Amino acid sequence: MYDWVVLWEWVEVAVRWLHVITAIAWIGSSFYFIALDLGLHRDRNLPSGADGDEWQVHGGGFYHIQKYLVAPAEMPDHLIWFKWESYMTWISGFTMLILVYYLGAELYLIDPTVMELTVWQAVAISMASLAFGWIAYNTLCKVFVNADQNILMLALFAVLVAMSWFYTQVFSGRAAMLHLGAFTATIMSANVFFIIMPNQRVVVADLKAGKKPDPKYGKIAKQRSTHNNYLTLPVIFLMLSNHYPLVFATEYNWIIASLVFLMGVTIRHWFNTQHARKGSPHWTWFATVILFLLIAWLSTAPLRTTPQAEAQLHGTSLVYAQAQGFDEVVSIVQGRCSMCHAAEPSWEGMHWAPKGVVLETEAQIAVEARRIAMQSGYSHAMPPGNLSYMEPQERAAIVAWFRSAGQS
Repeated sequence: MYDWVVLWEWVEVAVRWLHVITAIAWIGSSFYFIALDLGLHRDRNLPSGADGDEWQVHGGGFYHIQKYLVAPAEMPDHLIWFKWESYMTWISGFTMLILVYYLGAELYLIDPTVMELTVWQAVAISMASLAFGWIAYNTLCKVFVNADQNILMLALFAVLVAMSWFYTQVFSGRAAMLHLGAFTATIMSANVFFIIMPNQRVVVADLKAGKKPDPKYGKIAKQRSTHNNYLTLPVIFLMLSNHYPLVFATEYNWIIASLVFLMGVTIRHWFNTQHARKGSPHWTWFATVILFLLIAWLSTAPLRTTPQAEAQLHGTSLVYAQAQGFDEVVSIVQGRCSMCHAAEPSWEGMHWAPKGVVLETEAQIAVEARRIAMQSGYSHAMPPGNLSYMEPQERAAIVAWFRSAGQS
């Protein structure tokens, strides 16, 4: 029979897999339709009255695609809606936020060296910030509805920079980056739920009623879809950032996050310009490389002190510290793991602890109990390649200690 921690790990695997699958579907359809819209030939007098068309080939077949500026003359019999990719990406992502950062707030969300927060305070700030993101963004879109859209994008960038700084002032570096990604993804998904889909439903309702749809609904929906297109790549980067301490655990992590948004714009601008057949703005790649090198330079700033380095025994971690076999596990971890997982690693060529996890003291080991058990007890993922020669009986001792804590 599986231990609860193994079952819980598989729940996280299932939700994360769902999140990745739906995100791929959403991002793929977003990239495709933006490229399709930009690449349409609009210089043809189409008998159907469509605004433009395009011939494409894929998988051995030819496709003839037409786009109507507002809507066709009458409602088609079969209409495919693209919405669930967005909805399920957000739902699965928020579920992961709950499973990892809310239920594991003391380890992943709260950093006492940044701000002293209780779990409920940290969770409340997290949820309130996501709601604020949509309200702020939607307000900006309404205020600048008739202005130059570049001004709107600059205003949105200012909000993102401010939130980058804010998150690093209340959460751990890892959680700050993840939340900035969730903040942006919430805006994107809310665009689909509150703006794009309702506007499309108005157009469909007008068609069914035999009325001519107002073109403003399609124009607004396209604006929001374009915003989503430019925000996609930064969101992906931020969601993956928790694997790289050089991104999230540095002194200038909020500046790094801000520059990532600019990289997303430069990369998408090149592709979108190409798809629109307006040339190849190669300067965007030069700008992207410069931004990336600047990020790499900023990342070499002294690593921010992590909660593991200043670990305090409390709550669940105290249970692990008092569990049977803890002294033996401390000896095992310090002998097999701490040469790398240290404030100043002794392993040649390693300059900081992998994933920012420090395992030098009893308190730090107790705080990381679950990860130690999963990585070195239930699985043989650590040490990598078993370079420090952890013995089978030592792995068994880790599992036995972890189980005893759950039974105490």
